Parts: sequence; structure tokens; C-alpha cells
Amino acid sequence: MRAISSAALAPLLLCAAASGWTAPAEPQLLDERAAVARVLTILDERLALMPGVAAYKWQNHLAVSDPPREQVVIEHGVALARPLGLESQGVSALIAVQIRIANEVENALHGEWRARGFEFSGPIPSLTNEVRPRLDALTDELLKALYVAAPLIERAGFESRYAPLAAELMRATGWTAANRAELLRAVAAVSADPQASLQRIGAAHLLRAGTTGDYAPFSEASAAGLRGADIEITRALAQHLAAEPVFVHTTWKELLADLSRGRFDLAVGGISATPERAAAAALSIPYATGGKTILARCRDRARFADLAGVDRAGVRVIVNPGGTNEQFVRERVHQARILVHRDNPTIFDELVAGRADVMITDDTEVELQSLRHRELCRTYRGTLTHADKVMLLARDTALDASVDAWLKEQVAAGAPARLLRAALAR
Repeated sequence: MRAISSAALAPLLLCAAASGWTAPAEPQLLDERAAVARVLTILDERLALMPGVAAYKWQNHLAVSDPPREQVVIEHGVALARPLGLESQGVSALIAVQIRIANEVENALHGEWRARGFEFSGPIPSLTNEVRPRLDALTDELLKALYVAAPLIERAGFESRYAPLAAELMRATGWTAANRAELLRAVAAVSADPQASLQRIGAAHLLRAGTTGDYAPFSEASAAGLRGADIEITRALAQHLAAEPVFVHTTWKELLADLSRGRFDLAVGGISATPERAAAAALSIPYATGGKTILARCRDRARFADLAGVDRAGVRVIVNPGGTNEQFVRERVHQARILVHRDNPTIFDELVAGRADVMITDDTEVELQSLRHRELCRTYRGTLTHADKVMLLARDTALDASVDAWLKEQVAAGAPARLLRAALAR
């Protein structure tokens, strides 16, 4: 394996044609709704091809239904789904529903043409040379979209929850409220084996990375997209694995549970190595290190110069829920009042506004936030703990070994440290 230079660690995404996913300048943080939207968009694109298919069959005196070809399509889809861990019965049923709706659209058009005469705007596409290759490609794209979406889907209330989105995105000729609802039920019925593996990453050409998007300078989401040192490291790792990165939203509280559910292959974003995490998942070799320290308003620098100054009655210590920051505070702070703030990106505004006094967090984040907020300062010179930053991985021997070998080379080349410095300088 070849070490990648820091210059090469700039945005690295494979072309969209490799996987069917659009590669933006900065990647987006994917949640259930975005993943489902991708599936619905592909389903709509497939049905939008049917008027051309109907016209070709009309002009060539072909029957609308072609059972042998339809069976080939279903079997091809099931075969593609198997290495992705998608359950065959659900995939088969979904493709069968697509085919039946497509046939209904074609039959309706043929009925109109028999009654009123043939009318079709534009050139009639070749079924063999144009339409079928595109339909096969859409099947491949659909299965990869399902591979990402299926583990994220909450089945309860799925149809009613996504009926408005389906009406918005599925607008090709032939859609009705009834057949959209039928397809939503079929999508929700597709289940996935939760075990992530290097083999599945290779089959899908997608690397699913969970991240919170709320921990600069490692992982930070905004309207413009997702950025941070760990985002760039993951994009480079994906390129190394001949895959495209897909960043899946998680929370600190649900991090381990989401990994165990198979919602992603690994997690990144300033994750500290802890015994709890090591017991539940595989941890990569460290690629950064640090520890907890104290952040407060600069004018309170002397007041909160150590933990004893923090842990006093009347002091308000603010924490983000579910991560090592809250864990440390719960274990070590007993006299001060603990405030839980659920929106990590705005937690530092609470300090600036005087609604909280202290936050204990990793020294890297303290350095960044003291640069972003001139009112805030690091008040403790050292660190209260020591923690290595790691990737959290599904337990797969081949995947874990591949990631560690690659990371070892990157660390030796100094690439993660350079990326972290660059992220702090933004």
C-alpha cells in the first residue's frame, strides 16, 4: 500500500458513475430521509423510461409483458443483492412490484393509442441498445441505495411518514397514490443483514462511515456540507478501498448501537478510545491523541484554573449528552450543577452568553473554539485525561486489518496531523 500525501488527502471521491451516488464538492451527512429520497428518485427514474418502452413495443408490435425477460431482471437483482446482505425475498418482491407498475403504464398508453392513434414526442429509443442497459444500471443503483437505506429505516409508520416525500419525488407518468404506497411498503420490507465487512464494501463500492457532524475540527456539518480532518481521512481511506464514502448521521449516545445495527461500516469524528467502545467494537490504531481540558470565559481564567475550581456549588458545567465529555463530568464533578445541552454546535454559545460557566472537552476542540470565540479561553494548561482518537469499526478481521495497515502508513507520513492542523486553521 502507498502512503497518500497531505495534498492528495484533499476531497477524494470516486466519480458518481462508479456507484450511482452523486459526489458533491463537500459530502452531505446522510440520514434516513435522505437515504429514502435516493431510493424513491431511482424508482421514479425507472418509471419515467416506460413511455419510451411502450412506444418501441407499439411500433414493433411487441407485447407489453415479457415474462422471461422480467424473470431475468428479478433474478439479476437478487444476485446483485446477495453480496450486499440484502434479503432476497424483499428484493424480489420490490422488483416485481416495479415491473407490474411499469406494465400497467405501458398497457394504459397502448390503450390510448388504440383509441386515439399513436402519438409520441421525440425519438423512440431502442429497447435493446438504450433502454435495457439503462434499466439494468438503475437496478444496480437501486440495490446500492437500498444497501445504505435499509439499515436506517424505522419500519413503524414508514408508509405514512414518507407518502408526502413520495408524492414530491415520484412524478413520472403513471404514478398514483395507491401504487406509490405499494412501493413504499415494498421498500420498507427489504431487510439487510447488519454485519458489515470488507467483502461487502468491495461488492457495493461504498464505504459507509457514521459520524455525528457536531465535533469540529474532526467532523462538522453545515448547510454547505460536511468537513473536518476525519472526513478527509475517511475520503482517502475510501479511495484506497476503491469505494465512495457515504457519511451516515449518528449521535454520541447511539454510536455503538448504530454500529451494531449495521448502519455503517465504521465511525469517525474525534472518537476517543474507551474500554466500553473496545468491548463493543473494534478500534483502529490511534491516529491522534489528546485529553480533556477546561474551557471557560477568558475573564474566569483564574477561577477555573483546575478541576477543584470547577467542582464547586454554584458553578454550571455544560455537557453534550452521550459521549466521553458527559461521562467524565458525571464521574468527576459532584458539587457543580451539570447542564445537558443537546445541540453540540451551539453549546459554546451558552458559555459566551453566560448561561453556563464551564465546559470540559477534548483539548483539540478547546483550541478550535477559543479561536472561533474570542471570549473563550483554555483555563487549564494540561489535560485531565489522556485519550487516543480512533476509528470505530465493525468486527471484521479483514476490514480491521486493512484499515490499520493503511492508517499506520498515514500516521508515519504525518498526514492525519497535517489535516488536523489545516482544520484548526480554518
